[in-house]
Amino acid sequence: MPEFIPLISELEINKQIQKIGQQISRDYKGKDLILVGVLKGSFVFLADLTRQISIDHDIDFVGASSYEGTSSTGQIVFTKQPDLEFENRDILLVEDIVDTGNTLLKIIEFIKLLNPRSIKICTLIDKHERREVKINVDYSCFSLGEGFIVGFGLDYNEKYRNLPAIYDLKL
Repeated sequence: MPEFIPLISELEINKQIQKIGQQISRDYKGKDLILVGVLKGSFVFLADLTRQISIDHDIDFVGASSYEGTSSTGQIVFTKQPDLEFENRDILLVEDIVDTGNTLLKIIEFIKLLNPRSIKICTLIDKHERREVKINVDYSCFSLGEGFIVGFGLDYNEKYRNLPAIYDLKL
């Protein structure tokens, strides 16, 4: 039976998303912003974040996966391409978690081929201690160390995304 150790409460998450949303609104004022959610994990965070951003913006999604269970397979598979035109637009990639950075690096390389004006990264959780490639996270709600976390969109084998807070999963 899995054990869930509370790490970040729903209230703490909501406060940080509001703060980050306000910062993004200031930073992107007068720009042509597209929030690009990285599926599947970002959908809960993206839904709350978009409501905290006071400036006009579009939303799109990309899908990429490298995980099976609790570990990365090392192979990046694109599961969804963007629908909108990215050329000369400001792209803010929205991730649930930036861990090793390998998947995100491949997504960035792909998006650069679409000629955006800018690409920045916003994540709910930054696990920079596990970073294997150089990735600059521009907006981060929380930094965490080791542990396999679930809840608020983060999953283990497609389960536990629905938990309203963030937990360390002990199997």
